[in-house]
Amino acid sequence: MVRPPLPEDVRRALPPRWQTADIARVALVALAVWYGLQLLWSVSSLVFLVFLASLFGVAIASGVDYLERFRIRRGVGAVLIVVSTLGAIGGTLAWSAPTLIQQGKELQREFPQALRKVQRWVDRNGQGMVGSLLTAPAMVASTPSGAGATDSTGAGRGTVSAASPAPVAADPSDALTQRLRQLAQGAAKYLFSFVSNTVAAITGFVLLVFLAMYIAAEPEVYRGWLLALVPAHARPQTRRVLAEIATVLRKWLVTQLIAMLVIGLVSMTVLLLLGVKAAFALGFIAGLMEFIPTVGPILSAVPAVLMGFTDSPEKALAVAVAYWGIQFLENNLLIPFLMRGEMDLPPAITLVAQTLMTLVFGFLGLMVAVPFTAAVLVPVRMIAERENAREAALLADGAIPSPLPEASDGAPPG
Repeated sequence: MVRPPLPEDVRRALPPRWQTADIARVALVALAVWYGLQLLWSVSSLVFLVFLASLFGVAIASGVDYLERFRIRRGVGAVLIVVSTLGAIGGTLAWSAPTLIQQGKELQREFPQALRKVQRWVDRNGQGMVGSLLTAPAMVASTPSGAGATDSTGAGRGTVSAASPAPVAADPSDALTQRLRQLAQGAAKYLFSFVSNTVAAITGFVLLVFLAMYIAAEPEVYRGWLLALVPAHARPQTRRVLAEIATVLRKWLVTQLIAMLVIGLVSMTVLLLLGVKAAFALGFIAGLMEFIPTVGPILSAVPAVLMGFTDSPEKALAVAVAYWGIQFLENNLLIPFLMRGEMDLPPAITLVAQTLMTLVFGFLGLMVAVPFTAAVLVPVRMIAERENAREAALLADGAIPSPLPEASDGAPPG
């Protein structure tokens, strides 16, 4: 018996059936996405290099736009800006190289003394919780395997045989030194493994410079290739997103470069006033590490505090307080003044992004974590602004009920 066909309205109400061709297309798309992610993972260093080149390229493009007003071709203008910048950096380094080398050697010479001062301070004041935490693993490692067990004479547990040596508690200072060396070696091996190959590092730098020049000389060409992958009806919105991303990245990079210069000079001045050794080199490190927000200032404060310990713990405390004060003024005065509200990254999101990118990709991930997060949040913020405007219109028409004041969903501000 042949069933009669279903009515048209009933067939439309039924969920669509998956055909063999649909399943094959979904499988092909899933495989393509999987292999694409594998390819991106294998060339992640190149991806980050291209991102850094784009970051510097959009900043150089602003200078190229200015030089174009004087009828200087964009290619020539990009080369002039890059060569002038590299020449200024090289000249500054050449002028300060003797001082940097001298104070760098002083840092290497004074670091062991600073560690010994920290060790003596721990020996005097760290016998409590800190000392027990540092010495517990060493005591366990130094305890003989047979200690505490019942011996042949029937002695109870916890009684140590006369022939067995008593466990000797490790000195907290030795444990501290060993821990610091292990942490430093592990961090250096994990974070800075890319500099072990000098040829690769030089090649990456040269590639970065040329990519930045090409992007600055012809940004419309590369923007056009990106838009070629977008459907025609979505291209106007995509252009707005790309323009906003370029503005945010340019503003972030200029802000970071100014902050690096200011923090380096201020840190050097403060260290000179405090009488800390190798103040010029430590200020240079502080300015250089300022390129990495949140984490960089902490890393730059460690050698300065240790150098303060070479004189006294009080001076080390003063250095720590001074670095905290500098960062407080930077985060609450300098950065807001330079950014003027154009990029407001929540601190929690910034810290999570830096931690995740560092754990997955190492030091390169840490370098690009903040600008990459800022670029990702641009379309998210634009979508939030559009939906906020739509929600306001629906509220005005009475199409949706008004939310309670305490029921705010915490969406980005419109």
